[in-house]
Amino acid sequence: MLYRVFKYLLIGPVLWLLGRPSVEGAEHIPRSGPVILAGNHRAVADSFYLVLAVRRRITFVAKSEYFTGTGIKGTLQRWFFRGSGQVPIDRSGADASRAALDTAVGILERGGVWGIYPEGTRSPDGRLYKGKTGVVRVALECGVPVIPVVVHGGDAVNPPGTRMWRYAKVRVTIGEPIDFSRFRELRGHPIVVRAATDELMAALQRQSGQEYVDVYGAQVKGIAQG
Repeated sequence: MLYRVFKYLLIGPVLWLLGRPSVEGAEHIPRSGPVILAGNHRAVADSFYLVLAVRRRITFVAKSEYFTGTGIKGTLQRWFFRGSGQVPIDRSGADASRAALDTAVGILERGGVWGIYPEGTRSPDGRLYKGKTGVVRVALECGVPVIPVVVHGGDAVNPPGTRMWRYAKVRVTIGEPIDFSRFRELRGHPIVVRAATDELMAALQRQSGQEYVDVYGAQVKGIAQG
């Protein structure tokens, strides 16, 4: 209920006004059944515009810190992230990565739509970075297709590093599903999973037009911060 209120009555109309989003390729998302939406990630606004663009409910996995704040700010933050389809996951422990993937598997086993950014973090400079293999491992484990989705202009509405949101034009493109079933019998081989992940990132690069960088975005952020 909260998701629909967020999408259609509260935040959604404001986002429509700011970004005037258009959607291409919506027919590629099945009306029912489990599916993974894997996207590029240049701004916080990306998740919200994907929620607006896709008729089905999308569930993202978000760090638990977004849900544990106190006071009025913490309450509003929890409401905001739950309303936008995000579920908390504790990423502080040694098994954090496995816990996140198990949560994703549960979403898909219930016939849901899992939203994920393979880069694992927002792009530090607008380029597309090397994808982490978790999305493909979940796809192979569950036997579900992966659909590349790209938000163009989210970083214009919500420029990274700023709190102000601006008027801009947002375009969401939804690509054709990628079927990784040919790799399923070899899903235990890291080289195979890496190759499938690179195939997904190549599709995102073609769809987004971003320059591709074959290193992890988190490493670049660490270097910049260090």
